[in-house]
Amino acid sequence: MPKDTGLPQTDAQFDFNRQRRRRTLARLVARLRRGDVNVILPFEEVVQALGRRGERQLGLQVIDIDSIVGTVDRGREFDRSFRPTSGRVRTRWERIATEQRKGKAMPPIDVYRIGDLHFVKDGHHRVSVARGMGLDKIDAYVTEVITAVGAGREITLRDLPLKSHERLFRERVPLSPAAEERIDLKDEWRYAALAEAVEAWGFRLIQETGESMTRPQVAEEWFRHEYEPVVKMLREGGLLRSGSETEAYMRVAALRYLVLRTHEWNDAVIERLREELERPSWDDDTMVKQLRRELT
Repeated sequence: MPKDTGLPQTDAQFDFNRQRRRRTLARLVARLRRGDVNVILPFEEVVQALGRRGERQLGLQVIDIDSIVGTVDRGREFDRSFRPTSGRVRTRWERIATEQRKGKAMPPIDVYRIGDLHFVKDGHHRVSVARGMGLDKIDAYVTEVITAVGAGREITLRDLPLKSHERLFRERVPLSPAAEERIDLKDEWRYAALAEAVEAWGFRLIQETGESMTRPQVAEEWFRHEYEPVVKMLREGGLLRSGSETEAYMRVAALRYLVLRTHEWNDAVIERLREELERPSWDDDTMVKQLRRELT
């Protein structure tokens, strides 16, 4: 609780001004870092990126205020830490803060939960006041929204395109949960490229066997008979040098086709690729040069 002078209304005014100063400082820091970490997350955009699967009512709960990072409201009256972005909310903010300082309990807020994150449906000013007064918990009626792709507390607006592509990849390549955890890409376009590669691999397999396969079957066969064995070969061959194993798999697979014009994997192919990285022979191909830089 901030310092109490004994004058609730005056203290509430000090509380609001302090939060506005903190907001100004946070904007300056964000501008210097050129980031969007202080931008409040819009609920509908997050749900669209992650993919809604359903929802359920969880009732009244006590939640961490730090977990509240977004809003259902399209307005931008608060930042991600629920500091006021302008003076428009002053009157209502100070009234709630004054009542809180007089000992009046605030009614529960209403939120949506996605993973560890909460998005305010009703109670934005109450959250802001609670933060301004140093509280770390708040009562809330919680509705949990189940999504296809999860998100941690560190997610920002800039991450939503990546999450959207990750969701689409999972729809096109439906792997088991354990296999999904192994797929790790930092650039959103790589998820689309990998989905295309898996589908092409599945098409070649169907052509070879003459048997039709569902998407889950193709995904399982690709992971068991292509991804895992190849990643193991790359690791043993010393070709997992930078980035995640998935990124290395994609880069080496692309380099293999550009240099050797083959979809096969064997010891000879791995050795030839290692030689290509150590003693380049393709100096006139821009894509090959780029792949070599990313792998070394």
